[in-house]
Amino acid sequence: TMKKLYDDIWQTTLEHPFAGLSTHAYLLVRDEGNVLFYNTSIFEDIDGFADLGGIDIQFLSHRHESGKSLSIISKKYESKLCASELESPYIDADIDIIVSDRQIHSFNIEIIPTPGHTDGGLCFYYHSPLGRDYLFTGDTLYRSHQEWKTLVFSSDGGSADSLIKSLETLRSLKPDVVICSAYVGETAVMEMYVTQWHKIIDSNIAQLTRRV
Repeated sequence: TMKKLYDDIWQTTLEHPFAGLSTHAYLLVRDEGNVLFYNTSIFEDIDGFADLGGIDIQFLSHRHESGKSLSIISKKYESKLCASELESPYIDADIDIIVSDRQIHSFNIEIIPTPGHTDGGLCFYYHSPLGRDYLFTGDTLYRSHQEWKTLVFSSDGGSADSLIKSLETLRSLKPDVVICSAYVGETAVMEMYVTQWHKIIDSNIAQLTRRV
């Protein structure tokens, strides 16, 4: 079942695409139109979005979130799908909005290209009118046993050099809540102080630098 995390954020039912790996999608409920981050294949949840106002747009952070449910969601809700230009050839669905640069979308979602995990990863930053700044990191940064880590998929165009630059970009943000896509352990969601955020970013940059 879906879980309400904050007044405007719902988390979908837990999925395990691979052994030991967990994922959720996240629904941002807004008067101007609802936004779904990442993807879910749970049909009960997809139907349940209707009770929360449906979906106007779905944002994918990278190709690993692709699946048959993308077309089901867009057809059911007549919603738009947004993804990176570099990831689009690997996503099994019609993409309505293809992005290649940093921009603030009409839904007031800041789209930030963050290559490194794959070659066309995206992060999404949203200042909620309810007072929190949400950062959706996809797999650019993910939770693993209570720590934030990075993973480079060189076979999908990822590289440590690119990921370092992406983390440097994310360091300038001041998220109150960070939400990754896939994770290992208990949760993908963490409330954050700026000092914590800088420590997480700096630690991961240092680890990546040692690999370059």
